[in-house]
Amino acid sequence: MTSIAPVIIARNISKTFDTPVLRNINLDINAGEIIGYIGPNGAGKSTTIKILTGIIPDFEGEATMLGLDIRKDIMEIKKRIGYIPENAALYETLTPMEYLQFVGQLYKMDRVQVDKKVKDLLNLFDLGKYEDSRMTTFSKGMRQKVLLIAGMLHNPSILFLDEPLSGLDANAVILVKEILTRLKQSGKTIFYSSHLMDVVEKISDRIMIINKGELIANGTFAELNAQAKGSLEQIFTDLTGSKEHESAAGQFINILES
Repeated sequence: MTSIAPVIIARNISKTFDTPVLRNINLDINAGEIIGYIGPNGAGKSTTIKILTGIIPDFEGEATMLGLDIRKDIMEIKKRIGYIPENAALYETLTPMEYLQFVGQLYKMDRVQVDKKVKDLLNLFDLGKYEDSRMTTFSKGMRQKVLLIAGMLHNPSILFLDEPLSGLDANAVILVKEILTRLKQSGKTIFYSSHLMDVVEKISDRIMIINKGELIANGTFAELNAQAKGSLEQIFTDLTGSKEHESAAGQFINILES
């Protein structure tokens, strides 16, 4: 039987700004996997995603995506991937319809197809009545819904999400989780970075934990649970050494009551 190569391969990815941010990150990610990528603030999660999506081109190590080198073929790769950041600079003077039509043009999509898709997707996210409203008045959650649509409009093979649920209401969170599950079932690969441990635990095929720029755990929830019993939050706390929460909470209460 012929083995199928991973769709994302990274070897010894390192990045230094003023100090080292990533240290020898190695990844093998298969088609149809949802990878939960978690770590403390400053651990290197967003930097990893920005390197893999070509936003940060200067790094050490090697990586390929869909068989293409991310240094040599990044423009071809960008046609096939989607990226949804926690915060992005939307062109707020545009309406959602105008902005998403612009995104469709960047991907050279058919204008008629884009218009239909955009209307349908805006309605799905309860934004249909705002399709011609300027985004200057939009809440964070409304803007995040537009970002979600923009990142998936061209039906990418690989989807990178960096805190994608930020600002969303409960119904939208449930919808996005179900969308991600359906995308996985259709063979899409999802690289998901979040602080929401319960969501990561529920939707991920594998969970990777990064701490101080190093990958310290990589496995299914069951495999990680065998190393450190408990919920993903407890496992995360044990593996990253962040065990001072109870003490800090107690100090906080004491200060308030003093």
